[in-house]
Amino acid sequence: MARQVLTVSEIIQGFAAGDRGTLARAITLVESSRPEDIQRREELLTAIAHLTGKSKRIGISGVPGVGKSTFIEALGLWLTESGKSIAVLAVDPSSTISGGSILGDKARMNALAQHPNAFIRPSPSASSLGGIATRTRESLLLCEAFGFDVVLVETVGVGQSETMVAEMVDFFLVLMLPGAGDELQGIKRGILELADLVCVNKADGKNLPLAREAQSEYGAALHYTRPHTEGWHAQAFLVSALKKTGLVEVWQEIEKHHSHLCNNKALIPLRKKQLRGWLWQELKALLLEDFKAHAHVQAALTAIEEEVQNGTISPATGAQTLIKAFHSPPS
Repeated sequence: MARQVLTVSEIIQGFAAGDRGTLARAITLVESSRPEDIQRREELLTAIAHLTGKSKRIGISGVPGVGKSTFIEALGLWLTESGKSIAVLAVDPSSTISGGSILGDKARMNALAQHPNAFIRPSPSASSLGGIATRTRESLLLCEAFGFDVVLVETVGVGQSETMVAEMVDFFLVLMLPGAGDELQGIKRGILELADLVCVNKADGKNLPLAREAQSEYGAALHYTRPHTEGWHAQAFLVSALKKTGLVEVWQEIEKHHSHLCNNKALIPLRKKQLRGWLWQELKALLLEDFKAHAHVQAALTAIEEEVQNGTISPATGAQTLIKAFHSPPS
C-alpha cells in the first residue's frame, strides 16, 4: 500500500486539532532524506514559523549510566501533573558499524509516554555529531508549533563533540553521578562551561554522602567556570529520579533562568544566535555534500586517501590538494 502523504495544510490542521499522529508523521517527514520530502520539509517549516518560539527549550545531557531517561520521566510526570504539556526528543546512539539504533527511550519512559499531556519521540543520532539527531532542530520547532509548553532534548551523552545541543536550547542541564573524584578531572571543561545547572542524580540511600561530596566539588568547579549565560551563576543540585526528590527545585531554577533571560532582554538575541548557528550548520553540511559530489574531487579522492594512509603526504597537504581540485575549472 502506498503511503499516504499529508499536505502542509493537513499537517497544520492536525496540529490545531491536537493530533499526536500528525506530529509523529511530520517529524518523520523532516527526518526523511528523500528529495521530494526535503522540499515539503522546507515548505512546512516556513508555514509553521509563526507558531514557534513559545516553548521552554531544555537540553539534558550526562555521563553514561547517570539515569537520564529516569530523570526525564520523573521531571516530565511532575510537569504534566502541574498542568504543563511536554515533548521529549530522545536521541538514541546509532551503531557506527551497522547504522542501527535501539530506539529504546520510549520504553524506558513508559509512564510518561502514556500520559495525554506528553509526547516522546526517539530518533537515531545516525552520523550526526553533537549528541543530537540530524534533524533535532526541525523536530523541536514542530513540537513548539504543536503547542507544547516544554521541549526537552535528551542527548546521547557527554563527550568532546556532544555540545551542539547547547546551541539550540535555552537551558542546558548536565546530570552527574555521586562520587565526583577522578570523574571530575576527566570531564571536559567545555561541558561545565555550557551548563546552566549541574544535577547530581541518584542522591539517595547509601549514595547520599557521596552525592553531597560531588555536589560540593561541582559547585566549586562551576564557581571558577565562565558562565554559559551572562549574569547567571550555574549551581550544583542534588536530585533523585528514583525517589522523585529535587525535581521542584530543578524546575524552579529553570523558571528563574528563563526570567533572567527575559528581564535582561537576552531571550530574543539567544534565539537569533540559535538560528545563526543552525544556518552555519546547514551550510557546512551542504558544502560538504557538494564537495564530495564534485567530479574533480571524486577523481582525485581515492589516490589522495591512499597517499595520506601510506604517509607519502600529510593530511593537510591532501586536504589542500582536494580543495584545489574543487576550485579547478570544469574540463
